[in-house]
Amino acid sequence: MTSVQGGDLGSRGHILVVDDELSMREYLELLLQREGYSVTSVASVKAACDVLALDGVDLVISDLKLGTGSGLDVLRAARARSASPEVVLITAYGTPAAAVEAMREGAYDYICKPFDNEELRLLVQKALEKRTLRQENSGLRARLFPGLDGAVGQSERMQAVWALVEKVASGRSTVLVTGESGTGKELVARAIHMRGTRAARPFLPFNCAALNEGTLESELFGHVKGAFTGATTDRSGLLVAAGDGTVMLDEVGEMPLATQVKLLRVLQERKVKPVGSAAEIPFQARVIAATNRRLEAEVKAGRFREDLFYRLNVITLELPPLRERSGDVSLLANYFLSRLSEELGRPGLRFSPETLGLLERYPFPGNVRQLQNMVERAATLSDSDLLGPSTLPPAVRGDTDPAVRPVEGSEPGLVAGFNLERHLDDSERRYLVAAMKQAGGVKTRAAELLGLSFRSFRYRLAKHGLTDDLEPGSASDA
Repeated sequence: MTSVQGGDLGSRGHILVVDDELSMREYLELLLQREGYSVTSVASVKAACDVLALDGVDLVISDLKLGTGSGLDVLRAARARSASPEVVLITAYGTPAAAVEAMREGAYDYICKPFDNEELRLLVQKALEKRTLRQENSGLRARLFPGLDGAVGQSERMQAVWALVEKVASGRSTVLVTGESGTGKELVARAIHMRGTRAARPFLPFNCAALNEGTLESELFGHVKGAFTGATTDRSGLLVAAGDGTVMLDEVGEMPLATQVKLLRVLQERKVKPVGSAAEIPFQARVIAATNRRLEAEVKAGRFREDLFYRLNVITLELPPLRERSGDVSLLANYFLSRLSEELGRPGLRFSPETLGLLERYPFPGNVRQLQNMVERAATLSDSDLLGPSTLPPAVRGDTDPAVRPVEGSEPGLVAGFNLERHLDDSERRYLVAAMKQAGGVKTRAAELLGLSFRSFRYRLAKHGLTDDLEPGSASDA
């Protein structure tokens, strides 16, 4: 490995050159040094990954063919960094097909051999300009809209999500955000709010499963003095209090049917009637709903009103589970780790390749939230700056606790007399008990571990006759 700095001490940017031919490395070093860039050159994918792990690289120029390795591996390693550099690939003359494919994976551009020096110089300049602009935009978003810098994802599925966010942000149409627990539905709702004309107005998230029916209506629509015991003053509901801002109805699938009827009318008329009042008050807030349930199935089951479903389902934005976001796991893990490094005052924290490999292969039933918690656990418990596999939970390392291991056995279709319903009930009960024990009896935490809403978790406990002490209740014994 060699490092060369230009005459202005590399102030124009740090470039990593990856090529297994010494003559090409030396040629590119000299060419880029004359332009005032700081240059590090290496001959292999492994060496390139080592340099990228240290951060500080603004641009990678890599040959597509690297002996037994590939420039695509360098590209993926670069894209996995939380502050990923741009990547330019060099390919043999007349064979650009693979490089074009690499651009679909996120490469900035490619250049064919033999290349013109001026062509390469302009390409490097434009690539670095793009990265500078990307960093400036990211910094501006972070300052103006704290929390949105967590909108990380370069997979095709997430790029489609963010493209739709940009399209709907400036409108007023109701948006329904769907996806499993932990996929980032509130983050997306907040992004829609922040990228539109309402960004300077309030964003008020509200959990529809957290309150009983009466309190739920009071919180959403407001109440007047004397409407119920404890209503000592008039109070505006969230829809009015938000003004021209946005109200997010989280877990809308958990809303009681009686409240669904009232919400439908409110959305149709754009007016609320506070509890205990005969007068209607207009409101201007945009409504974004979110749920981890399949509302179509809930409608068929009679648990959700069909007319409200169509009112909310003007624009649907479905978030993919983390297991379907190929390539985003390492990117997210490194992003969360970089944030933690700053908070903990440990700038040298980094994952070993083995650790990232284990994370990439894990299905993450708790999605992005589970990954974030896992990274925090690893960073907090590790005595070393290099986070190895031992910092991960046993389940990720393949050493699953028997209490929460998926049920194993013969395939149901090959077992005579197999009772699927009984098998599923028994499995569900074991998971509920294991989650409660792991959460120390805290139901909200246990619900999170299983990716369930609190109301759904509480319902399942009752269904199996489980009380707080995890023993069958009298109703179940009857």
